[in-house]
Amino acid sequence: MARRTIAEALREGLREEMARDERVFCMGEDIGIRGGWGGAFTVTLGLEKDYRDRIIDTPMSEAGFFGASLGAAMMGLRPVVDVQYADFLYCAMDQVVNQIAKVRYMSGGKITVPLVMRAPVGATGRGAQHGQNPEALLFSVPGIMMVVPATAYDAKGLLKAAIRDDNPVLMFEHKLLYGSKGARAESGAVDASSEIPPDDYVVPLGKGIVRREGHDVTIIATLLMMHRALTAAEQLVSEGISAEVIDPRSLVPFDWDLVKASVMKTSRAVVVEEGPRQGGWSAEIAATLGESLSDYLTAPVIRVASPDIPVPFSPPMENFYRPDAERIAAAARKAVGNT
Repeated sequence: MARRTIAEALREGLREEMARDERVFCMGEDIGIRGGWGGAFTVTLGLEKDYRDRIIDTPMSEAGFFGASLGAAMMGLRPVVDVQYADFLYCAMDQVVNQIAKVRYMSGGKITVPLVMRAPVGATGRGAQHGQNPEALLFSVPGIMMVVPATAYDAKGLLKAAIRDDNPVLMFEHKLLYGSKGARAESGAVDASSEIPPDDYVVPLGKGIVRREGHDVTIIATLLMMHRALTAAEQLVSEGISAEVIDPRSLVPFDWDLVKASVMKTSRAVVVEEGPRQGGWSAEIAATLGESLSDYLTAPVIRVASPDIPVPFSPPMENFYRPDAERIAAAARKAVGNT
């Protein structure tokens, strides 16, 4: 067992999959420059030394290289596309939404699209155009799977599972969880490192995990918010509130069996996301729980999210904008009636 950061675990996963399957290759902006950083957050650092022909640097044209990756996937290769920032997905929305998400369905399953799209998310001092959480927008697009790893173990396992899947997979990775070092170290980073086993493993797509057991309220959270939910749960112990923390790990498909079983046990739920509240994926989770578990819920499902404004650039405003452990704990108190 060796301890790895998320950036290191992803790099290790890419290296292993490229060694296992010669059809796997990576493409993106600045991912293979000799002496460079290995992409914006060091994930591909050094891979160009062993896989020069399979670490492909692209022009700054997301629509162009997403289209190229789709064509490669349709012809039997297994591309892993690196998007410098998830915000840049918007530059390729026609390719992502109208092409990548629909080709397999429109062909009646005759054409597969084994394509992985990796995208860093989260407010990290970069302002409104480099700090968004577009999970909710893509959550509503049928045909794309979506994974959201919060630990290094899951990041590697989900990446390997996604590469082996015959459907397009969006992998959102939080910038404050990478654990990148040196010039790419992030202020306010959270330790999401894990012990990584030496043997080959995958984390199944669509399978969540209970990060902390509890019996008073279920907190459902992903990425950075999952770590803040764990902090909130620790704070609540001294108040006699036992919070169960669920990490879905995948938003599409979503592990409804795990989440519903937890909510049926606790009878209360708080759903946390970093993106804006309006139209968020947490709204879909809350609505579905309300519809299907009305006989079990003893309080309305509560959502915790960011305000419906662009991500602020000012550090104090950014900290106010993004949910923290205190806001999550306050929601849990409200759910159990300890306001």
